[in-house]
Amino acid sequence: MPESRSIKVAIIGGGPAGCTAAIYAARANLSPVLFEGGGLLVEPITTPGGQLTITTEVENYPGFPHGIAGPKLMEFMRAQAERNGAKVLTTDVTEVDLSGRPFKLGTGEGEFLAGTVIVATGASAKWLGIPSENKYRNHGLSACATCDGAFFKGMDVVVVGGGDTAMEEAHYLANLASRVTIVHRRDGFRASQATLDRARRNPKIAFVTNAVVDEILGELPKPGVTSVRLRDTRDGSTRELGCRGIFVAIGHSPNSELFRDKLDMDATGYIKTRPGSTATSVAGVFACGDVADHVYRQAITAAGTGCMAAIDAERFLGR
Repeated sequence: MPESRSIKVAIIGGGPAGCTAAIYAARANLSPVLFEGGGLLVEPITTPGGQLTITTEVENYPGFPHGIAGPKLMEFMRAQAERNGAKVLTTDVTEVDLSGRPFKLGTGEGEFLAGTVIVATGASAKWLGIPSENKYRNHGLSACATCDGAFFKGMDVVVVGGGDTAMEEAHYLANLASRVTIVHRRDGFRASQATLDRARRNPKIAFVTNAVVDEILGELPKPGVTSVRLRDTRDGSTRELGCRGIFVAIGHSPNSELFRDKLDMDATGYIKTRPGSTATSVAGVFACGDVADHVYRQAITAAGTGCMAAIDAERFLGR
């Protein structure tokens, strides 16, 4: 077995939060090691580049007036981290021991002993689990209205879900699309009454209840999604609904399983941090990005908290 290697800052996750943390930690001369994932695990806790690697075009990240492809943006971030002195390892963290410092990380390249740990493992959107989903992802199918809604100005779109997130996505899209149809599998909604009432008052938002998406229909490469086949949950009958965009809003799952029973989390698995800080329930461990954020879930907010985590780690080590 290789000897354990001691490092000052271990960053787990190579998305916008992790790369930004690596840039700041490297510039503070902390020699961070970023574990971006991508090893041999069948279901790794994180993948290189995070969710942006499955986003074709990013038009709301500052500094790119003409937009930029998601994978290219992450390529730039990773290169910037390395240029500033961060070491990036394309390997998976398979176990962590946070019971005492230095913290122990088991990885595909042996054990590391870390003075501080920054958790930036992100979250994964929950999808519908139908065959056509992978086919039309980024070709009319999305899990983020704020990210992709601008591509559907003046078009008919569908939002799938019945919680507050679905209602908020529908409200956002109603300012852009010609019509928004919320599809929900039941009569009742999980959304708060105030949010639901607001959606019902919007003349551009319609509701289809007791229905699930049976299949996504369209043509590639263009025009992409053209309609959705809905199945009635009561009698099994199906019908088509024309649309150019489908937004799945049935929730996200934080990639936090590795830290269960090691860090305080909320009921859905998001890592808890102190207000105004990225500090977790374990001194010297910090969390940033979507693994700790169930509200905004944007690349820019993830990058911002990655900066915070690096500064918090630097100050912790200084103390």
